[in-house]
Amino acid sequence: MSNVLPSIGPIAYFSMDVAVDSGIPTYSGGLGVLAGDLLRSAADLEVSMVALSLVHRKGYFDQRLDSQGNQLESPAEWSPEKQLSRVGPTVSVSIEGRDVRVAAWQYLFTGITGHAVPLLLLDADLPENNAADRGLTDFLYGGDQRYRLCQEAILGLGGVAMLRALGYSNLQIFHMNEGHSALATLALLEEQMGSRPERSVSENDIEAIRRQCVFTTHTPVPAGHDRFESSLVYQVLGERRAAMLTGLQLMNGALNITELALRFSSFVNGVSMRHGEVSRSMFPNYRINTITNGVHAATWACAPFAALYDRHIENWRNDNCYLRYAIGIPLCEIRNAHEQAKRELLHQVRWRTGNQLDPEVFTIGFARRATAYKRGDLLFTDLDRLKQIARQAGAIQLVYAGKAHPRDEGGKEVIRHIFEASAALASAVRVVYLENYDMDLGKLLCSGVDIWLNTPLRPQEASGTSGMKAALNGVPSFSVLDGWWIEGHAEGVTGWSIGDAAETENNSAIEAASLYEKLEQVILPLYYKEPEKYARVMRSAIALNASFFNTQRMISQYVRNGYALAGARIMRTLD
Repeated sequence: MSNVLPSIGPIAYFSMDVAVDSGIPTYSGGLGVLAGDLLRSAADLEVSMVALSLVHRKGYFDQRLDSQGNQLESPAEWSPEKQLSRVGPTVSVSIEGRDVRVAAWQYLFTGITGHAVPLLLLDADLPENNAADRGLTDFLYGGDQRYRLCQEAILGLGGVAMLRALGYSNLQIFHMNEGHSALATLALLEEQMGSRPERSVSENDIEAIRRQCVFTTHTPVPAGHDRFESSLVYQVLGERRAAMLTGLQLMNGALNITELALRFSSFVNGVSMRHGEVSRSMFPNYRINTITNGVHAATWACAPFAALYDRHIENWRNDNCYLRYAIGIPLCEIRNAHEQAKRELLHQVRWRTGNQLDPEVFTIGFARRATAYKRGDLLFTDLDRLKQIARQAGAIQLVYAGKAHPRDEGGKEVIRHIFEASAALASAVRVVYLENYDMDLGKLLCSGVDIWLNTPLRPQEASGTSGMKAALNGVPSFSVLDGWWIEGHAEGVTGWSIGDAAETENNSAIEAASLYEKLEQVILPLYYKEPEKYARVMRSAIALNASFFNTQRMISQYVRNGYALAGARIMRTLD
């Protein structure tokens, strides 16, 4: 892939969570990891960009699990003062009629050429604010609806104010990663309006904002889109802003934050081919494109595979498309690199849990946010069948990880069910659940298991990126055909499907039967009896999937298709 991209003016990228590293807990899962990977590739490709998020001083949460799998949560506290630099002045955001002061901390994503993309983390923990307001930027996805709307006001309204205060006056594009930052459009509209009354908003004013805005939606189910009751909007944002939203016909009893972002964006995209289709059916009045997610290859390739690519594929870090040439790497070297990664994972499993897993045993990995629709316990539908498969087709061991949101009782129940299954399976199938899933643990898991399992209810997997990380490390996927896997799946070549693409209804019993049948009759015999053929699947996963499902390709598509489209409209207006 050429590093020469269209010349685009500075871009502001907004995301409620961004994954920097495990020591800076400003992310909860896939959305934040995706944002961090996009910014890393933007730095690699020298895209002119600045990013905004919140500082989340108490993180998402630290997870501990008791012997029954009950999740215990505590704040993931950290000190930005010790790791980041403070930049610029403070700005003011009006919340409930009060001026809440907001400062910014800066982290720099530095690319392979030395180009830097700054991330500004907004912080309300200032002495001039009252005690309650000082905590507004503490918890990621915490608190009640009021707390969430206050946070979205700080990110959107405060983010635009901070950019202006820092001298970013020539920004051409404002990219909203999910709807949490949609209030940035309101700030831009207020700039456009100047001193004119809110009732004088015209279609020309709206179009002027649309020309500047790009929106990525990640949520394929209506319940996942933030909605705030009108009374709360009036309370938090004030009568003038609420009246403007009402006048724009964006608030009829409640404000749907996704509708706000859609209304004011000239380019909108879903995050996989299938998710784009689902989003168009959810929002039929808007044109929704597709840019499938990816991962930052240099970040997620474990040390043995990075060294392997360095030996065989010149320039793979500069241009991830070159990973296509992994098809020429000798199979023995693929296997050796994987064996090293697997030993490191099992070493960490023993260090973290005391459980000694067998490096010779087929190891299945599953690490996702613990929530009901991801069906982390589908593999345990029939424990007797699973035991029989392990006895007759080949030994199995399982490594799980994932946090449930503190208010997601269904997700917590999934974790408890996995613990119950682990006890029932006893020594027939070894199961370990690693607590406090983070970036470091994710890299170990995605590279060290023998197959990556994914079992979502369709079409609720918008994209998924963990399987992409696995493919980068030669680990095939075994997944329901949803999200990115519809595009990455080639049966028996890059991995295996669970169920049939032609199925239109979810049926857990049928999918569990498919899972067991394919595991018993295809995957385990291939792994144990024909290891060279299994290694070919591993190699093809790299060559076919890792070479495409990366954020270099993804950011290039944003620049060429999303930013360039909006930027061209801006230039036509200036002309």
